[in-house]
Amino acid sequence: MRKYWVLPLALTAVLGLAACSPKAQNETAEAADTIAADANATMSEAVNDTNAAADKAFGSAEATMDNSAAAIGNATDSAMDRTGNAMKAAGDEIED
Repeated sequence: MRKYWVLPLALTAVLGLAACSPKAQNETAEAADTIAADANATMSEAVNDTNAAADKAFGSAEATMDNSAAAIGNATDSAMDRTGNAMKAAGDEIED
């Protein structure tokens, strides 16, 4: 029974030593560098996409606030004109 376990264990040990060869280590290091570069590129793209979305949202909010301020200003000017005209008309009625 022990003979059946010795051969697989010996093969595993040989494969384990072969995996530690300089060539295998270099290939592993290259693969790790490639994975790290891909992760960095993906993260940079995500940051750029997030920044672009934030810029678009802030630009839209700024435009909305500017338009609202202009509308309030126009409404205020119109109300002041109507009040002034009403006061002038009242003054003219008093004079007559």
